[in-house]
Amino acid sequence: MICKFYEVGKYKEKINFYLFYGENEGQKIDVIQSNFNEFTKENTFKYNEKEIIENKQLLFENIYSKSFFENEKLILVSEVTDKSVDLIKQIISDNISDVKIVLIAKRLDKKSKIRNLFEKEKIALIIPFYEDSPQTLITIAKKILTENKINLSQENLNLIIERAQGDRINLKNELQKIVLLSKNKKKIDLNDIYKLTNLSENYSANELVDNCLCKNKKKTLNILNENIPSSEDNILILRTFLNKLKRLRKLRLSLRESNNVDQTINAFKPPIFWKDKDIIKQQIKIWELDDIETFIVDLNNTESLIKKNPQVSNQIINNMILDKFKDTSIQT
Repeated sequence: MICKFYEVGKYKEKINFYLFYGENEGQKIDVIQSNFNEFTKENTFKYNEKEIIENKQLLFENIYSKSFFENEKLILVSEVTDKSVDLIKQIISDNISDVKIVLIAKRLDKKSKIRNLFEKEKIALIIPFYEDSPQTLITIAKKILTENKINLSQENLNLIIERAQGDRINLKNELQKIVLLSKNKKKIDLNDIYKLTNLSENYSANELVDNCLCKNKKKTLNILNENIPSSEDNILILRTFLNKLKRLRKLRLSLRESNNVDQTINAFKPPIFWKDKDIIKQQIKIWELDDIETFIVDLNNTESLIKKNPQVSNQIINNMILDKFKDTSIQT
């Protein structure tokens, strides 16, 4: 069965199998915490798909074994794909009790076998998680600020939302920094926001991505040569690319209607900070919609390669970036 994220609580007493899919990881965490908060660390078990496929017996023992002193269990399985559909189908067919199983997946297309299984299965729930809208992020931010009696100007709030790049996890992490600062400082100004909010990008990652998207080959090469990032840093760079390309894609789509770059940028939500407008204007002129879509696919493939080969992550990401400069002359 299909349901909305805010309806999960209605089915808790009836349903033991859940599939959460989509890009909004922060909202998935929020829904799990609010609906399954009765489970402690001791009776919560976490796996990824690879682990349960390679060691099915471990999962089966956890599901089917019961102790006189043990309460209900919560089993979370991340990175779920169609590879585990037969295994999950077998478990659902047993209609187990005293165990809640939450499968967590990224985006699943309409042809996905595991998605179709959960959509048709009456004793299982499938819940899509879409990207947060700017208004949702503003609501989350205002709630946290109000609870902590913090007043921020609209300009400061817009900057935080813009820098969160659509990710509520980043938003909450950075708001927590502001909450901590507010305990020692009554008034938070724009300079404080700049100092505190790194969010989903550090300076090097942000500068690297912006220069690459502006096709500034010389500056991009300098940044690549001056930094030796870890595999985790490289994942951060990919996520920064992805967030900026998603925004660029939305701007490109809006431009089709307005046919005016400045109007498109000024009307974008969340508002684009004034210091970034010239850079984004350059990027809109450089990147066609098809090229943006191709780049996003390349990012997903590159992330998979890095996770499989973390020891050569620098080479992998450098090759991806340099590939975007084919037939591009060096700019100063």
